[in-house]
Amino acid sequence: MKIVFFGTPDFAATILEKLVKNNFKPVLVVTSQDKPIGRRQELTPPSVKIEAQKYGLPVLQPESFDIPEFRQVLFNSQPDFIVLAAFGPPFLDKKILNIPKYGCLNVHPSLLPKYRGASPIPQAILNGEKETGVTIIRMSEKIDQGDILSQEKLEILPVDTALTLTNKLAGLGGSLLVKTISALVGSGIFPRPQGESPTPYCPQLKKEDGRINWDCPADYIERQTRAFDPWPGTYTFFEKKILKILKTHVITDRMSDISSHAINENEPERKAGFVFLTRDGKLAVQAQKGSLVVEILQLEGKKPVPVQDFLRGHRDIVGATLE
Repeated sequence: MKIVFFGTPDFAATILEKLVKNNFKPVLVVTSQDKPIGRRQELTPPSVKIEAQKYGLPVLQPESFDIPEFRQVLFNSQPDFIVLAAFGPPFLDKKILNIPKYGCLNVHPSLLPKYRGASPIPQAILNGEKETGVTIIRMSEKIDQGDILSQEKLEILPVDTALTLTNKLAGLGGSLLVKTISALVGSGIFPRPQGESPTPYCPQLKKEDGRINWDCPADYIERQTRAFDPWPGTYTFFEKKILKILKTHVITDRMSDISSHAINENEPERKAGFVFLTRDGKLAVQAQKGSLVVEILQLEGKKPVPVQDFLRGHRDIVGATLE
């Protein structure tokens, strides 16, 4: 069985590992180029390259799919399958799609046709979905619109972040991919067209997407902190500095939602973004509807800390209005 694997981040590395451990060792791995990362801008290989090298797999890191030499290598490998996992954008032209005997497969972390695009996992959390899953499609020239070969559902827990859910879906996707490949070369699978009905498209997340709008409801902001963990993170501004809000929970006990900080009598309602202490001494922020307790935060240039440690040096945050 000849497989050419395309992938870049941890999600794809987990799926690559599943393939290798189930005797579907790729003959070639294609990934993105090494990139400078961190304050020192050290050139760092993608997770898939590290995983491939662990098993001695040949790796290509082309600048473009259009390079003739790269296309020739793909053609010469004569693969039975080309598999893509988190190699964005997941788009191959017709000439490449026609190279493998059984087609090009894409492992997509949503229940297609819902949540096509680059950020299905954060969007599912942000929208309050109770479940998501993995879909294996046979790729077409339209992004994430190929025929469905297999799907498996997964519950989204109230504590799931984009990171924890990504890890779960990677494991699920790897196992489902192995089953799907086995079925395609065995008894076969009946592909199911997605249809032409419009569905939400999830664009690539940008840093500015993580800025908190305190005019949103508290439960939405809480989901935002989980959906954008680790990227792009959620943040606000305190004293003109970026303040990352890393972990929160919505106040559900109305008796605890009482400020121990004096409020101006002429301002009977807290403004959105107003910071106060609850009756039991927890740091909370007023949202447009409801309020939430902040558990872990990080001031610009500092390390993440529990809120009680933060308060020792920044008691003036109580009574401030975050922007």
